Amino acid sequence: MLPETLDKKDRLLLSFLQKDCSVSLQTLSETVCLTTTPCWKRLKRLEDEGYIRARVALLDSKKLGLDLTAFVLIKTHQHSWDWFNQFVHVVQAMPEVMGFYRTTGEHDYLLRVQVADMKSYDGFYKKLLNSVPPLLDVTSSFAMEEIKYTTALPVSP
Repeated sequence: MLPETLDKKDRLLLSFLQKDCSVSLQTLSETVCLTTTPCWKRLKRLEDEGYIRARVALLDSKKLGLDLTAFVLIKTHQHSWDWFNQFVHVVQAMPEVMGFYRTTGEHDYLLRVQVADMKSYDGFYKKLLNSVPPLLDVTSSFAMEEIKYTTALPVSP
């Protein structure tokens, strides 16, 4: 459920921007039936309030030669604040890591990693293991096929 502070026009703006953030203010204004000034003010408010975190270009990993997607599950017996901070610092600095989550269940962390090939993944794996205090278990699964990928959140009005 979306916050009540977002009205239908806000949600339309957010939904439309997720599809293409390069559209003109004029086009956005027409899409949500506003003039440009009120539309711009809404966009500014949505950015100031943190609903819009960034405006970016989504790149094609295959065209860039980054064909291998790995999901890395990590178990650790280390749960101190110092260890956690060091681990987070190391993983956040690794450009191959596209997603990084602390999870419930059997594993403590999940990483989504994008690399060129198995040799590149092996280099990432070794770098990870040598950069943090010992991990109990690191299990990797590799995507055979991408069936759905989106960055769009379900904000439709």
